[in-house]
Amino acid sequence: MKSLYRLGIIHQPYYSYQAHNRKLSRYNAQNLMRVKEEQRINVQEKPLSKNALEGVRVIDLSWIVAGPQCTRLLADFGAEVIKVENEAALDYCRNILPIDAEGSANKSGLFNTLNRNKKSVTLNVMHPTGMEKLKELISISDVIVENFSSRVLEKWGLGYEDQKKIRPDIIYCSMSGFGHSGRDRDYVTWGPTAQALSGLTFMSGLPGEESAGWGFSYMDHTGGFYGALAILMALKHRNSTGEGQHLDLSQVEAGIGMTGTSILDYTVNSRPFRREGMPPGNTAPDKKIAPHNSYRCRGKDRWCVITVTDEEEWDALSKAINNPLWINDKKFSTMEFRYKNQDELDQHIETWTINKTPHEVMHHLQSFGVPAGAIQTPRERVEEDPQLKERDFLPTIKHGELGDTKVEAMPMKMSETPWELKSASPLLSEHSAEIYMDLLGTSEEDFASFIEQGIV
Repeated sequence: MKSLYRLGIIHQPYYSYQAHNRKLSRYNAQNLMRVKEEQRINVQEKPLSKNALEGVRVIDLSWIVAGPQCTRLLADFGAEVIKVENEAALDYCRNILPIDAEGSANKSGLFNTLNRNKKSVTLNVMHPTGMEKLKELISISDVIVENFSSRVLEKWGLGYEDQKKIRPDIIYCSMSGFGHSGRDRDYVTWGPTAQALSGLTFMSGLPGEESAGWGFSYMDHTGGFYGALAILMALKHRNSTGEGQHLDLSQVEAGIGMTGTSILDYTVNSRPFRREGMPPGNTAPDKKIAPHNSYRCRGKDRWCVITVTDEEEWDALSKAINNPLWINDKKFSTMEFRYKNQDELDQHIETWTINKTPHEVMHHLQSFGVPAGAIQTPRERVEEDPQLKERDFLPTIKHGELGDTKVEAMPMKMSETPWELKSASPLLSEHSAEIYMDLLGTSEEDFASFIEQGIV
């Protein structure tokens, strides 16, 4: 179970560890010097990589999921991503901890899966010196990413026009709910809000029931992919023209694009998506077929999906389950009749599946040519799935506090410019000494002073 918490598949409710986090991030100068020296000693020599984004530097001001998902994609392909956090308001995901985490800000499975391959610094941007340091970072960076509400960076004096004065070719990606224009620009949203406003929440659930909503913040992940895509296009444009630009992403609009033909159907046919028989639930929306459902198997909450699309597969199913008497009932003799009587049909099929494991049902039916698939538990998916193992989708990496932990790989393999798992998610402020002293040239005395003043 611990491995699932660490991977971020199972989360604990939110608890506030703000006081502990502040203590954790307030390293003294001596400790930071020691960390910096250990980093130098422990660096392993690696051959030159062919990462597609090597040489691109990203300032990551984002938090929670959408922004970190975007910047993780860039980091995985070689970009240097510097995650900037204020110790008074750390990334919310640091507080989503497993049961045994003992209040540490470094043990969140969700945070760790979203922030691998990045560097971590703390910075109080409300302090004048802190803001100057942020501007110095922007001046030597290619991209800045944030997912605050639309006016936050403007209030900081870091709107796009201000950023261009610091670096004329900067690429600025903002990822708010409604975007930075329009009458709703100032509303504060997060993934579930964007899902509801886009219509996706309304579309979910079973026919004849209230909307069920989504069990996870999928729009945050979708927004992250859109943000990374926009940044790649902006980098290509800058390589050709030397021009930077503002990438104004709306997560609500990204969600509307996922509603399929529902808007077109209502516009042309005046048919709302939620109507009798819709959404389709476990039945096919485009073709009346049966059986087509999830069936209970042996064990608590264990299921297998079975689909029969034509008479050939129906005959195969009959043979696979040893031709029980009910199979020859006239009410199941054609696809039309089976669809009409699918509730009774499902009950019959479940009397056969209920005494078998999901994988027993799947393998047996597939051997007869019947489409079937076991519904896996999270543990099975992470620890046993043979396909994911063969593609090395869940590699193990050593984390500074968690030890060996699994993370998800990129879902694509590139022959010439592959992604690379270089490091686990950083400990809070792990790279502050490296960034402020080595990259920005801050002296040891000034750096120690910054720590004393609460600037870093």
